[in-house]
Amino acid sequence: MLHDLFTSGTPIAEKLVRILIIYVFLLIGLRLAGKREMGQFNPFDFVVLLVLSNTVQNSIIGDDNSLVGGIVSATALLAINWVVVRVLYAHPKVSSVVEGDPDFLIKNGQVRHESLKKALITPEELAAAAHRQGIDGLHKVATCRLEVDGELTFIPKEPTDEDRRHEELVRHLESLAKSHEKILARVEKLERL
Repeated sequence: MLHDLFTSGTPIAEKLVRILIIYVFLLIGLRLAGKREMGQFNPFDFVVLLVLSNTVQNSIIGDDNSLVGGIVSATALLAINWVVVRVLYAHPKVSSVVEGDPDFLIKNGQVRHESLKKALITPEELAAAAHRQGIDGLHKVATCRLEVDGELTFIPKEPTDEDRRHEELVRHLESLAKSHEKILARVEKLERL
């Protein structure tokens, strides 16, 4: 039993090559699948990623079910990722090719339907994401970017002078209504005396 735990069934060099190939394949596959796969999960996207991890598992470990094989595989995967992250940080142009650039889904207050179509995000999904970030609707968004990690960044519109005047007028009317209620309450109190 101990022999099976500590004896790798696959040569370490082969295991490292397998991991490197699968890592590169998944990077390319996820890049081609789009940014949505990375950050804006719907149930179908989530299921695909779960099944994908199980699908490539045997390609990584081969016939090796040993403890040592698992530790070597996990260490190699973490090491490869460590190197890739540092290379991408040091070389922004390479990072841009690998990760892509952010896409504007709303720019200058205008929804860019072609960008939504390319990202496979419906206007309803975009509105729901804006609402989750405390924005009442897309008409109140100045800019929305689909970041390289799949997250949506919303920048709300600044209120116009007309909006500010309207809000100030509403505040004054509410204040007048409260004052009016207080005056009526005093008048009623005086009439009872």
